[in-house]
Order: sequence, then structure tokens, then C-alpha cells
Amino acid sequence: MTRRVLIPPGLEAACDAAGMSPGVISHNHVFMTGVTGAAADGTMPVSEEAQFNACFTKIGEVLAQADLTLNAVVEMTSYHVGLRAHFDAFDAVRRAHLSQPYPAWTAVEVAGLRREGAVVEVRIVAELG
Repeated sequence: MTRRVLIPPGLEAACDAAGMSPGVISHNHVFMTGVTGAAADGTMPVSEEAQFNACFTKIGEVLAQADLTLNAVVEMTSYHVGLRAHFDAFDAVRRAHLSQPYPAWTAVEVAGLRREGAVVEVRIVAELG
């Protein structure tokens, strides 16, 4: 079985240090590691909306390594700290980035996430076109 790793430029050293890949192509799908809304410099925005937008931007950057867009997303799982408090804001950002046919989606409330200050982590599966 052949797998291809998807790493946006500039993240190679960080991925190597963490021992993980942002995305992996296996068969006809891209499986992505969960993405938080940390800024490019590693800081976590205080604004929830900024975190939500950063998640989708980063997902798009990984998918671009396979010449895909967010339209290729077929399944999404989002993990939220305080889901009910920010669900409407997250849903609005999600709808701004994804279009019909919308992917399958599960939203899960969690007690915490690995990255300090993160309120959401998004994991996706995309289909190769």
C-alpha cells in the first residue's frame, strides 16, 4: 500500500519533531490530523471566530498539497470546549467555508484540548477527485 504525506511548506520540521503528518492520502481519501485555530506564529487567538477561520484556512492549506479544496471534504468531526456557547458562531464560519453538498459532520463537546486556549479542533476526511 502506498501512502503520500501532505505537509504544507514550512511545517516539515515541526511535523518531524511532533512525529505526525497533517494529512495522509490512503487509497482514495485524505485523512487529516485535528487542526486547532492557532495563528501561523503559534499563538492562540483570543477571538473564537478567528480560531474557527484559522482552522478552515489550515485545512485548506493541507488539502492544497493534494490539489484539493474544501469542496473535497466528505466527513468532519469538530471537538469543542464550550460547544453550546459558540455553536452558532462556529456554524456560521463553517457554512462560509463549506458548500453543498455539505460533508457529514459530528460536533462533540470536550473538557479540553491539547493546545492551551483552543476552543475547537477540527478533523476531516476528504475524497480525491
